[in-house]
Amino acid sequence: MGRAAAALLAGFWLIGAAASVSAQSAEALRSPVLIIDQDRLFAESQLGAAALRRIEDDARRLAAENRRIEAELLEEERALTERRASLTPEAFTAEANVFDEKVQRLRSEQDTKARALAQAREEARADFLGEIGGVLSEIALERGAVVMLDRRQVFLSVDAIDVTDEAIDRINVALGTAGPAQ
Repeated sequence: MGRAAAALLAGFWLIGAAASVSAQSAEALRSPVLIIDQDRLFAESQLGAAALRRIEDDARRLAAENRRIEAELLEEERALTERRASLTPEAFTAEANVFDEKVQRLRSEQDTKARALAQAREEARADFLGEIGGVLSEIALERGAVVMLDRRQVFLSVDAIDVTDEAIDRINVALGTAGPAQ
């Protein structure tokens, strides 16, 4: 079957599914497959948004620290360049080598901090998903689902099986922080 034929069949399927879904609009669609947008879930639920704010605060602090270090190193390099004329070639080379070692050490330290920040983000996301598993399981059970897929893994679906908004609302309620995430 060619791509065009497959796309046409998928389109007809979606039209039929959409008509069926609109007939069930008064009640949540029961489906063995549900879709969730994990990125939105993490960013828009209050629990996930709070974790992201903490990580973003840490990232801003690290960026400010990097700018401060860069400014200090530029000043130190400028001062070394100005003193070059008054130093012997050996003394200048020795000071330049010490400066280069300092730059390499600081770069390594800042890279380590950036990797730790990325790891903290992944750990926060994993902790978040662990904490909300019960809510997602309840939604799946209520909707008759046997599987919940991340939206990024789905080629084609009807919107009625996307439970992201419902999950965000229920996570906020379950954690005692109802209302929109800020």
